[in-house]
Order: sequence, then C-alpha cells, then structure tokens
Amino acid sequence: MKYVSTRGHSEPVDFVEACLTGLAPDGGLYVPESWPQIAPAKPNESYIDVATRILNTFAGDALSDEDVRGLCERAYASFSHHSVTPLTQCGPNTFMMELHHGPTLAFKDVAMQFIGQLYDLVLGRRGQRMSVVCATSGDTGGAAAAAFAGAASVDLYILHPHERVSPVQRLFMTTTGASNVHNLAVDGDFDDCQSLVKSMFADKAFAAEVSLSGVNSINWARIAAQTVYYAAAQAAIGPDRPIRFVVPSGNMGDAFAGYVAARCGLLSGFELVCAVNENKTLATLLNDGLMQREQAVATPSPAMDISVPSNFERLFFEVAGRDGETVRRTYDQYRQSGSAILPDSVRGPLGCTGFSSAVINNGDTLAEMRTFKQLTGALICPHTAVGTAAERRLPPSEATTVILSTAHAAKFPETVLEATGDDAPLPKRCSELKARGEVYERVANDLKLIKDQIRGHMTAEA
Repeated sequence: MKYVSTRGHSEPVDFVEACLTGLAPDGGLYVPESWPQIAPAKPNESYIDVATRILNTFAGDALSDEDVRGLCERAYASFSHHSVTPLTQCGPNTFMMELHHGPTLAFKDVAMQFIGQLYDLVLGRRGQRMSVVCATSGDTGGAAAAAFAGAASVDLYILHPHERVSPVQRLFMTTTGASNVHNLAVDGDFDDCQSLVKSMFADKAFAAEVSLSGVNSINWARIAAQTVYYAAAQAAIGPDRPIRFVVPSGNMGDAFAGYVAARCGLLSGFELVCAVNENKTLATLLNDGLMQREQAVATPSPAMDISVPSNFERLFFEVAGRDGETVRRTYDQYRQSGSAILPDSVRGPLGCTGFSSAVINNGDTLAEMRTFKQLTGALICPHTAVGTAAERRLPPSEATTVILSTAHAAKFPETVLEATGDDAPLPKRCSELKARGEVYERVANDLKLIKDQIRGHMTAEA
C-alpha cells in the first residue's frame, strides 16, 4: 500500500512514512496510490474490530496485523462509551453520531489517540525523536496534548490563536503538566497558525534539523482513522440503507473521511452536506468553484473559523483525474494572488461527488442551540448546532440523516449559557481540569521567533 502526493512531484511512500511526514516534500497531501476495497462493517462487529480491519488495509505491509490491533485497543481504551462513537436518535429518521466520548470531549480524539499510539510504537522501535507541530482552532491542540503527553519520543508544539479559542478548549491544551508539550498562543487567527506550520515544513533545512512532523487534519492517519466511524454508522443504521451525513466543517478533514469511506466501499452510497459557519470559503468552493482567501471572522463555533480548508486539495486531486500538475498550478496561483478559479475540467466533476454545503450564520447557530434544547432536552455545542441547523433546512429524503456531533457542549459553556440560559458542566471524568495549572506562552506571529523557540527546547533537552 503506497501513498502519493496530490501535487505529483514526490516519490510514493508507505503508510508509516506518510503519517510521520504529514506534508509531502512537494507541498502536497498524501492519498493512497489507489483506493482499496474494504468489506463493510457488520452490525455485530465491535468498533475496535472494524477499526482494525480498516486501518490494517490502509497500513498495508508497513505494520503487522498484531501491531494495528494493539494500536486500536490502546487508542480507544480511554473512551467513555463502549461503542466509541454511538448513535442517538434526535428526530424522525434522524440520528446524531456522538464523537465526543474521548479524553478531550471532541471528535479529534478518535484519530489523535490512534496517532499518538502509532508514533510511540514506530519511533520507539527506530530509536528516533520527532518535533510534532500542530496548529489548532480549538480542539486539535487539546486532542494532540492528550495523545502525546509524556511520550518518550515526541516533543509537541501547539500553536493556537490567542483569545480565539474557548477557555475550556485552552485548558485541555495547557494543563497536561507534561514537559514534552509546549503551548504557544499566537497573536493572530487560526489561518496565521496554520500558515506558520506550513512555512516550517516548507523550510526543508529546518524540518530536517528538528525532525519535523505534523498532526493537523492534513495528516493521512487522521483521515484514515475517521473513516471508521462512517463505516460503523452504516452498520448501525443498516448495511443497505442510504445515509445522508451532515458534517460541521472547517478544514474538511472529517468530511473528506466520509468520501474516503465511500470510495473504499464502506458505505451504501454517498451524500454529505458540509455545514459551515460565516467563514464560508468551503461553500464557495463547492458551489462556485472559486478559491478565495478571506480573513476569518469570529463566530460562536471557533473551531470552524477557517478560511482555507486544507483537505479540499485531496478532493480537488480526485476530481481532477489525479492530475497533480493541475493541482499544483492552481494552488501556486492561489498562493500568489489570493484567489484561483478551479479549471472547468474540475468544476463539472466536483458537482457529482455527493458533496453539498449549507451556510449557517451566528444568530441561527445560537437559535438552533435553544431549539434543540427545547425539542430534545439536550444541550449541544455550537459546532454541532451548525450541523443540526443545516439539517433542518434540507429537503425531505428517504435516506436516514446522521449529523456528526463534533464536541461536547461543556467545551463551550459561555456560548451554551448565552444561547440557552443553562450551564454545561464538564463530565466528572474531566472535572479536575480547572484545578490544574495552565502553562502556555503568548508569542508574536513571527516565524523566526517560533523556529528559534523549537530549537531552544531541543538544545535544552539534549
């Protein structure tokens, strides 16, 4: 099983190298050389069994069957629900897939716990140490901190936008007490943080000097691990029943994982609505074929305040007939001018992928949190509310609708209180979080400064 770059100028690599490297040397993202066909999940299979089968296929010869099963067992041992990503009914023929039963109460845990175990296994065997960098709009940083805290072979550097994440999201990043977890609060927005990370990878000498790796949603292991819960949802709803997925979308990694599941034969069909907030670049891409850089605006759903959905590049590569040169030229134009129109050869096929989009504004997000509470008695986070609001606008369908609930309401207590008048306390398993001391450093949006800090940490540990 080999992986190729979406920009066509990097040599194929195996699963482990694709995951450890993160970004391909030519600046592209890794995808399988060809899509494997995997038997769909069965209703009586456990989540770990399904995950082992799927991830074993993606790993190919890079890992043994026993390795993959061990990784999955350790990754999901800390989840509070035995089904890992259970479904709950929230309306007629409508279900919510709860992705917040991991240690940091967000869907990022599902993939990040697997990645943490993977790095620990592989780097330990190789006797290597890596510097993992992570840009976060809220949940990725906490999930990475929980996955890598205390890891013997990894130093983790989390870049989050200063005062642009919720206080509870920040606590999950800054309270591990682990000496190998370094938190940097950047003066800027998420796109600034992501740009800093991409610039670090683009500096080949620096990347080699510090053994750089990344675990943002561009990392193929994130996509691979997230395909599992789509397969599990199909088995739970019924192997042959059509499903319409509604996914709150920012960087499009979660949504693209659904596409991967369909391409690999794990779903009976593919229909997916990307629900976005007022940062609607993804909707513009899907609807108009226009890639346009815009300044991200603050919303009640901050983890989705993203103007450049990185994983769209993988979908672009597929609908372009896997023409890496077309992808490279378009992204070069976008980088130089801040906008690019997708080629006509791409815009047509893009409309046939099964993706659509819906834009939910700030007022409707808060109103939906109130409505959902009134109809079900349950509290939802503002990101999930973007999804449930989008679902209410969809036309009737014979397909069962599954909305992805991406985070626990307790991660956004201020917004929940504003919208519903109710408190959203942390679950008991996280109740000690606020008593821990926070450790983070506010830094300027300065690439050289951040590189020097990473070098400094390496020198101190040597």
